[in-house]
Amino acid sequence: MITPAAVQERTDQHEELLALIALLLPRLTRTWQSLGTAQDVLLRTLERVRPGRGATARIRTAVQQYNQQVARFDREARALAERWAAIDLPAAYRDGALQALRRARQDVALFQWSENHQAALTPITATYYVDLVRRIQEAVRRAQAFVRAAQDAAREVAAGRQHDGINPRRLAAEHPLTTVIYSDQSRHPVESWARSALMWQGVSTANAGAINTARWDLETEWMQCVDGSACGFESHPDTDHADGTIRSIDEASMFPLAHHGCIRAWIPRPDLNGRTDIESGDPA
Repeated sequence: MITPAAVQERTDQHEELLALIALLLPRLTRTWQSLGTAQDVLLRTLERVRPGRGATARIRTAVQQYNQQVARFDREARALAERWAAIDLPAAYRDGALQALRRARQDVALFQWSENHQAALTPITATYYVDLVRRIQEAVRRAQAFVRAAQDAAREVAAGRQHDGINPRRLAAEHPLTTVIYSDQSRHPVESWARSALMWQGVSTANAGAINTARWDLETEWMQCVDGSACGFESHPDTDHADGTIRSIDEASMFPLAHHGCIRAWIPRPDLNGRTDIESGDPA
């Protein structure tokens, strides 16, 4: 039987994952901020461009230096995404599996990197890696759109067709490089996006490790859900509250999390195997 103390672990249920995110988040944020720094340097340089000899060469040199910084951002951000997918997410999966075994009072040696676990992890890490790289590619495209606009404006000044110089405030406002744009066109600071994305990916992966371990290594039919007291099972506003309920392992697999920022975790309940008087959603 699972003790109440085990259920109270929600505050530190993903402690190792939080440590991984705490290491990656500032590095990813600093790397992204380099785009903003490169943008500021380019705008300050182009702001000084005036018609005359050497203006075109000055623009070309400034643009080349900017493009070098964008290329560096691309390399470094992709390297961080690769490490996250190749090292950190597998660690989260394993930690989720081990935590589930501990909560179920089972031997942690039951978890091994079997073919089943490896096959389950591969599409998870591949999907999340692609999600991060897509954001990086979007940032590079936006950085390239900015430099084209800034270069065109500076060339107008160099040719004497724009006498007031470039408009750095307008260019920076139209091309914000230190934000991430969501599908609804809302803009979010890179740090808040990254924290949300990494938490979603990490907790989803850890919970997959817990659920798969329960299914394959414990042959568990039922899982106990640990969640925020107000969190719904399928989505946060769902009136079917998740915390403290018993769910079939298939339902747990379908809804390992309910929403971004979800703190859900799963406890295997092999002690309930064979019970015919339980329905998914019953209180534990």
